[in-house]
Parts: sequence; structure tokens; C-alpha cells
Amino acid sequence: MTVINSEIRTVLKNLSAQDFKDFGLKQIAYIRVIDKDDNTIYSIHSANGKEISVMDTLDKAILTTRKNDLEPVTVH
Repeated sequence: MTVINSEIRTVLKNLSAQDFKDFGLKQIAYIRVIDKDDNTIYSIHSANGKEISVMDTLDKAILTTRKNDLEPVTVH
């Protein structure tokens, strides 16, 4: 294991529960596909799980996250 990996591992192991929950909060948005009543919608969530918005297409969900300087990640 390299020194950098060891340092990262130490930092991650010492995160509080709240710090872990907020990890990536200002960098990542999760997009979740929801099938509801024969309709597909795309729910955008912050890294801590809070729903931010709902879009009717995946393209809109991705565009919205990127417009807000967040990296979209899909959840399966």
C-alpha cells in the first residue's frame, strides 16, 4: 500500500457518521429511476439522500445536476 492510500484510508476511517453522510455533498447528485403508474420519473438526490428535484427524462435530470456543478451518478 502506498503512503497516499494509507493516509486516505486513515482519513476515511476517522470520519464521523455525519461527515460520512455528507461525503460528496457539494460534488455528487444521485439520479434514481422511479417507475410509477406506468410512468418513469427521475428523482435527483444529494449525497446525503435528500431529494432535490424530480424530472420527467433522464437527460433533464443529468442536465440539471451538471448545471448546478454536480456530477450525476445513476442508482440502479
